[in-house]
Amino acid sequence: MTADGQSTAARDVVDVVALGESMVTFLPGRAGRLADVPSFDRAIGGAESNVACVLAAAGHTVRWVSRVGADGFGDHLVETIGGYGVDVSAVRRDPARPTGIYFRTAGDRATDAHEVAYYRAGSAASAMAVDTVDLAAVRAGRVLHLSGITPMLSADCLGLVRELTAIRAHRPLISFDVNHRPALGRSADGPSVLLELARDADLVFVGEDEAAEVWGLVGADAVRDAFPDPETLVVKQGGRGATVYHRGDATFVAAPHVDVVAEVGAGDAFAAGFLSATLRGLPVRDRLRHGHLTAAAALTVPGDLAAPPAREHADRLVALDDEAWGRLRLGPGWTDAADWADEEVCTP
Repeated sequence: MTADGQSTAARDVVDVVALGESMVTFLPGRAGRLADVPSFDRAIGGAESNVACVLAAAGHTVRWVSRVGADGFGDHLVETIGGYGVDVSAVRRDPARPTGIYFRTAGDRATDAHEVAYYRAGSAASAMAVDTVDLAAVRAGRVLHLSGITPMLSADCLGLVRELTAIRAHRPLISFDVNHRPALGRSADGPSVLLELARDADLVFVGEDEAAEVWGLVGADAVRDAFPDPETLVVKQGGRGATVYHRGDATFVAAPHVDVVAEVGAGDAFAAGFLSATLRGLPVRDRLRHGHLTAAAALTVPGDLAAPPAREHADRLVALDDEAWGRLRLGPGWTDAADWADEEVCTP
């Protein structure tokens, strides 16, 4: 054990470290207003921990760093995320603050057709700061994945993310998903803070519609103009696909047609797929295709988390020619169809 009570194993180098708040999520037992729903099923939710779980399921070594309460909900988060194969040894327990929770209705969380009730103010995770997390464990990864949610939780969280994204020698590759949450905006300077943090990252994920809402940027090229510094910028363009700007080149890859079950978790899954392919050193086009396929796995199940397709299966689909890729149609259960013939890829 170290002087701060953390296991030395927490400092072992891993492929990816993901830092951020995860909460216990209560999903309605039936459709309707929160006022009318009589019972809820328990799950977990958190952008960074979602990425961590998907990457671990894809075979990468991953650590999740956060703070949770010394309560049953904290136990549930640590045990569930650890159950995906994620290293949770650097998660700290806070005896004075609770684990965050939230309730949501059965509507689409990506639109206004839903209700969400957050109980995260003053949560254990909001107390993350430079002196309350194990910085050695955070920095001991080839990639450090962050999101724009964390700096909006508190001034201490913002200070921590600024410290982690500061330009310095030998830092890990910084991956930053903007993940704008208007309800978390601590002040009117939220958009400028997100812009500052994203510009200091190496790899940035941002939705085209998100960039328009937050900064008034219209179109992928306008987003790149506003973010000239990150070596890699991924602009997600909904069902149309995504454009990646990398070392002066722009590459667009259309998304396959997906029979959507639920849209929750797709953005986190896309980031995990892209990061997985990046860690493997695959070409930029293939990184985008892996992102689309991992997102499709999430889109074709009802919950936030879905097992990614087996690597061999995904690699086979990624290797399709452009015509076959354009005919690809993915529906529920498609990740189990590992023995598709090339001519059968349009039907799971």
